[in-house]
Amino acid sequence: MLIYCIRHGESTYNSEGRVQGQSDVPLSDLGRRQGEATAEALAKVGLEIIYSSPLRRAYETAEMVARRTGCDIRIDPRLMEIHAGIFQDRLRHELIREFPEDFRRWTSEDPDFVIPGGESRRQLAERGVAAFRDIAQSKFERVAVVSHGRLLVVTLKALLVDSSHLIPPALQNASITVVEADPKTGQFRLVDVDQTDHLIGVGLSGRGDL
Repeated sequence: MLIYCIRHGESTYNSEGRVQGQSDVPLSDLGRRQGEATAEALAKVGLEIIYSSPLRRAYETAEMVARRTGCDIRIDPRLMEIHAGIFQDRLRHELIREFPEDFRRWTSEDPDFVIPGGESRRQLAERGVAAFRDIAQSKFERVAVVSHGRLLVVTLKALLVDSSHLIPPALQNASITVVEADPKTGQFRLVDVDQTDHLIGVGLSGRGDL
C-alpha cells in the first residue's frame, strides 16, 4: 500500500504565525490555491480513498482532492493536530512572554512534556500511529491521509525508525510525503518526503511547528 501523507494548505492562523492546535480555522487564500495544486498532483496517482482529520483546514484540503479524484473521504479524529492547550490561538511571540517556562520545555523537544490543557508529543504519536496502522490494514492500495504538520512528523518518525532522521522537524503546507506500508509485516518504508514540486508557481508558506 502507498500512503500519500498531505499536510493541509496554509490556514489563516499559519499566515499570522498564530498557534492553532485543535482550533478549527479555515484555509487562507494561498492555502486554497495550494490545496488545488495538491489535488491536481494527486489526480495522477490512482487514489482509492481519502482519510482526513475533521479539522476544517484539513477537511477543506481533502475536499479539493476528493473533487479532483472522485474519492470518498473518511474522517478519523485520531488524525487531528496536537491539542496545544494554553498555546492555542496565541501568536508565537506571546508564548515567549506569557508562558516562558512552558514554551522552553516545548521547544526542548521533550516527548513527554504535556502542554498545559493539551497533549504531549508522545500522546500525539500514539494516536497517529494507531490511525496509520489501521489504515494500513484496509483493503486499499493507494490512499491519501490529509492531516497536520505536527501529527505527521511525530507519527512518521515513530513508524519509520530506520529513516526517521530523514523526516524534517516540520513539513511545508500542502506538501506530499509518501510511505509504503506492508500490511503483512506491519513495516513502513519512506518513499518521498515533503515534496513540493507541485507548488511551484503557487507559493510556499513556510514551516510551522503547531
